[in-house]
Amino acid sequence: MTDTRDRKPRSLFGLVGDLPKLVKSLVKGEFDLLKAEMLAKAKIFGLAAGLLVGALVVVLYAIGVFLTAAVMGLATVMPAWLAAIIIAVVMLIIAAILGLVGWKRLKKGLPITPKRTIDSVKNDINAVKGMGKKPTPPTQYGTRKPDVGGRF
Repeated sequence: MTDTRDRKPRSLFGLVGDLPKLVKSLVKGEFDLLKAEMLAKAKIFGLAAGLLVGALVVVLYAIGVFLTAAVMGLATVMPAWLAAIIIAVVMLIIAAILGLVGWKRLKKGLPITPKRTIDSVKNDINAVKGMGKKPTPPTQYGTRKPDVGGRF
């Protein structure tokens, strides 16, 4: 804890004078949180979109293999067309796996609203209004840990 015995009491004008700096710092912190949260969501959507595009490419190749199998099947009655169909089925299975993984990643990023930022702004508004309890900032460990000097 901070030792308040050595501090001189500040006047109301001094405290009011600090208010613009504190509000500016608060708004900057909220924008930084918004930026970090939206960047994380953009990464999730980017990976999901890449997987879905990969699935689409594999499906397009599978269609080509099916067409090749149909040509080979009509050209000759040989087992070569069966091999082409087996390859096409394997490619479709790969496309299905990529598509499912991409879809799950896409759903993981929904909704795209910055929930943590909105909650933090609501807490800030309630703190300014004098309602509710003062929120403790989240840390890596989930609870506040003392720093090197033993302060929180």
